[in-house]
Amino acid sequence: MVKQKILVILGPTAVGKTTLSLDLAQSLHGEIISADSMQVYRGMDIGTAKPSMEERQRVVHHLLDVVDPDQPFNVADYVSLAEQVLLQLRQQERVPLLSGGTGLYMDALLKGFLFPDASADLDMRAKLEAEAERDPLSVYSQLEQVDPRSAQKLHPNDLRRIVRALEVYFRTGKPISELQDKKEESTRPYQPLYIGLFRDREELYARVNHRVDQMIKEGLVEEVQALLEAYPEQPTALQALGYKEIAHYLQGNMTLVEATERLKRDTRRYAKRQLSWFKRNKEIHWFHCTEMSDETIRQAVHSLWDSFL
Repeated sequence: MVKQKILVILGPTAVGKTTLSLDLAQSLHGEIISADSMQVYRGMDIGTAKPSMEERQRVVHHLLDVVDPDQPFNVADYVSLAEQVLLQLRQQERVPLLSGGTGLYMDALLKGFLFPDASADLDMRAKLEAEAERDPLSVYSQLEQVDPRSAQKLHPNDLRRIVRALEVYFRTGKPISELQDKKEESTRPYQPLYIGLFRDREELYARVNHRVDQMIKEGLVEEVQALLEAYPEQPTALQALGYKEIAHYLQGNMTLVEATERLKRDTRRYAKRQLSWFKRNKEIHWFHCTEMSDETIRQAVHSLWDSFL
């Protein structure tokens, strides 16, 4: 079977993926598939920089507003839904344009469930480590339930590996033993053309800071307030970047200025981690947005795509 060709636009937050993706999707008669782990949640619009209704009218977008914030959603769910969309676009002979910044979701979809050493969820790991310290047998019992094969291989006192196996399960929805069994990307039915965007660090950080200021002006505080009222238990989705910081302000733990500065700092750090993730992929064609105009990049990507077909 001929592999389905996919145009992939990736890069750190605030780098300019949306503008390029919209222009390319229109000129190539394609549709955009979001690769953002937070834009799947309904009601989380401003803080996730979700495409506007005007942008969605310009180009069909997929995998936005898939679940409510209190519903579980993981990388396995994402891959399943994305595969359905890709099959539909293949049947319609539409160009699929995968755009976003969640490297784990992209890798899982395009390369298969490789066991990702760099995919640590530090917050989840800290929580599991604290639980392991309090009650070592409880974390081992959890592993026996969700991944009995791994539990059988590990000694109940090997807390480091037990915590890691649980972290992978909770992050991906798949036992680590199953992920390690998966065949590598040669079995995936996709052939991606990777386009990466980056900017000078100072410029990118300035854009991040500006974006956060715009989010506050557009009503991020009110959005978070409404979500906290709708979901007082504060599900995992509300611990996301942009929501936990504003929640701290609304709960009286810091001023709005402090929360805004914390959000800017955390977003800059997130952008740095995104770049570190993507730089491991040697197939990416990188474009320096600081030195190249939008039109120059768009024309260059068009040429690459034409050669790719």
